[in-house]
Amino acid sequence: MTAVLGIDTRLGDLQPEFWQAAGETLVMATTALVLGGLLGLALGLGLFVTRKGGLYANRLVFVVLNVAVNFFRPIPFVIFVAALQPVARQVVGTGIGIWAATFAITIAAIFGVSRIVEQNLVTVSPGVIEAARAMGASRLRIALTVVLPEALGPMILGFTFAFVAIVDMTAIAGVVAGGGLGSFAQRFGFRQFDQVITWSAIVVLVAMVTVIQLGGNVLARRVLRR
Repeated sequence: MTAVLGIDTRLGDLQPEFWQAAGETLVMATTALVLGGLLGLALGLGLFVTRKGGLYANRLVFVVLNVAVNFFRPIPFVIFVAALQPVARQVVGTGIGIWAATFAITIAAIFGVSRIVEQNLVTVSPGVIEAARAMGASRLRIALTVVLPEALGPMILGFTFAFVAIVDMTAIAGVVAGGGLGSFAQRFGFRQFDQVITWSAIVVLVAMVTVIQLGGNVLARRVLRR
């Protein structure tokens, strides 16, 4: 087909490398979502419970956590991944490759997810929390078994959005030798003017995001209907 259209492409010869890059992207995105999601959930919960009027209201702790999130979250990822290279070398043993990229993406995801979690938790009705307090539930139990379940549906949608952002970060990381489809498209598509390779990488990335988006939407609807 490409020959008929007059398009010269090496995609057929690069199939093994292409699918390896797709696998690397999936590994980076999944690992960053799990680790960054869990740590971001803890940080977001910490922001919620320590804010004024929270279950563990503590102005100093809240200010420190809030400043940290506000400082790191707006940093453009292409700058962030480069700035974290020395730290990545100490933690994962290298400043380039998929594990260095995964480390940077995970750190970035923590701060992004934490804000998503906090924003969803503040929508929980104070009346629900007060009712749990009136029944004698401890603050920890309220946080884990009342507040989190009440905000679970919207948080699933938030995590789905986070996954889309993480896939985008894997592509950016590829530009600075992070591996994955971003690196593959950069090396064999953009630099060699092969649009077939470039668009093939785009299609696979879009397919990944679409599957996760649909799965997140279905799961969120089920949680909200319970």
